[in-house]
Amino acid sequence: MVTAQDLPVLPSANVRAYRLVNSKFPPIAIFDDVASVDEFEELYALQTMTNPRLANQAGRLELIPRPDIPFGIPGCSYAAAPFTHVNPDGSRFSDGSFGVLYLADVMETAIAEVRYHQQAYWSNVPDLRYERFVFRGLTVRFDEREALDVLDVPRTDPVYASDSYQASRVLGQSALTAGAAGLRYHSVRQPEGVCWGLLTPRQVASVVQTAHYEMIWSGEIAAVHKLSTRVG
Repeated sequence: MVTAQDLPVLPSANVRAYRLVNSKFPPIAIFDDVASVDEFEELYALQTMTNPRLANQAGRLELIPRPDIPFGIPGCSYAAAPFTHVNPDGSRFSDGSFGVLYLADVMETAIAEVRYHQQAYWSNVPDLRYERFVFRGLTVRFDEREALDVLDVPRTDPVYASDSYQASRVLGQSALTAGAAGLRYHSVRQPEGVCWGLLTPRQVASVVQTAHYEMIWSGEIAAVHKLSTRVG
């Protein structure tokens, strides 16, 4: 079984990648309103006195070291949110006890990944005949140094299993324990696509919203449409 010790460490390289997030989850303003850890602590303490919902909005801050949050960058909340709002059901590289920021090499890969998981989720909702799901398209710039390269691992390896995360979660946990910044790997849902699973947001330089997309459900994800483009 592949572990962190089996993989090469990537050198510094500035990467542009893409992500889709459901529009029902708004940006978390407090992450974007400050430029340092000290400013965050002061503002958070002040706002919790008057905003009882702030803790829910910010998420589980104990899951991420404060120095790992890239305060001051454009879109800091988008970078931090996957680490404070962790899916308890887990994901490909996490058992649900820690967060992962998943990114794709092109928007088509991001759409393919999200489409697969939306299809799987909504297929289990009885009597859902028609629905429209809207997502924000994000462009992310980050440095992939200290991430582990999984691209040379054969696609036949269990870490790339389509419907089982057992091997990939072992890899994710070993990478986290080893202090790796993330994993670069083949997309399982998009042929020739490449993805990253960042285990920390500290090397993210910017996250910018660029467009909205909708997925149409009519017994399955029948179509994906780009709704708008935002310059930024």
